[in-house]
Amino acid sequence: MKKLSEREFEIMEVLWKKGSAMTSGEILEGCNGSIDWKLSSLMTVLARMAEKGYVDCDRSTRTNYYTATVTEDEYKILESENLLHKLFDKSATKFIAGLCENKKISREEIKRLRKYLDSMEKEEE
Repeated sequence: MKKLSEREFEIMEVLWKKGSAMTSGEILEGCNGSIDWKLSSLMTVLARMAEKGYVDCDRSTRTNYYTATVTEDEYKILESENLLHKLFDKSATKFIAGLCENKKISREEIKRLRKYLDSMEKEEE
């Protein structure tokens, strides 16, 4: 699946937040001015997103309704895997070590991560 551009991601966030079908006008309104486009530009981007497989367009009525075909969690997993593959040789350990070494992760986050990993290990036993 092709990567979303920054603007496409903003559109997906609006769709995910709503959780149901939206018109292009509702999507534009949901962007709260962060995307300063005309409706025709948004519709062009939505068509591109449909080609990429991220949205579906229901044209069964006079008004087009758009829905996300990929959940937020599915997208986060996909992007996480891409990031790990591209920058960290598929290693979550290298990623986390990089965050720790550069002080980008707090002690509290480290504790939560340790607790999470311990619980995962217990589940496997």
